[in-house]
Amino acid sequence: MGNFRKLGRPYNHRISMLRTMVSQLVKHERIETTVAKAKEVRRKADQMVQLGKEGTLDAARHASEFVRGDDVVHKLFTELAYRYKDRAGGYTRLLRTRIRVGDAAPMAYIEFVDRENELREAKPATPPPPQRVPLDPWSKSRASQQWAGPKVSKDSETDGL
Repeated sequence: MGNFRKLGRPYNHRISMLRTMVSQLVKHERIETTVAKAKEVRRKADQMVQLGKEGTLDAARHASEFVRGDDVVHKLFTELAYRYKDRAGGYTRLLRTRIRVGDAAPMAYIEFVDRENELREAKPATPPPPQRVPLDPWSKSRASQQWAGPKVSKDSETDGL
């Protein structure tokens, strides 16, 4: 399954917990959990959305091995795959919320980006910088103004004769 944080649990419990949390995240599109768990869920949730974007039978089988429920697999391969068809990655967002009262664990919301009722709007894409006209390297330099005379073109030399 890969290298995950231990999260204070044995392997089988940890994988079962991650499967359930990823399934609930896909189903509800936002869950609150501890920061450490949210970071692990984010990794697997992004992998599941990537499988949904592939849309192949093999990808569907891999996704259904991990997530729980046919409705979750259906949502991955229809709604989420369509929503993120133009996005190259970063399908989830982690927002730190509070410190839990009982054990002072840092809590966080993990949610999908580009959806309705987001806690924080996605940042717009940065526009490319405007194209600059290339300058003549000698036109603005101090050396050309100080030592060289005005730039004379070949046409102006022949006009004088």
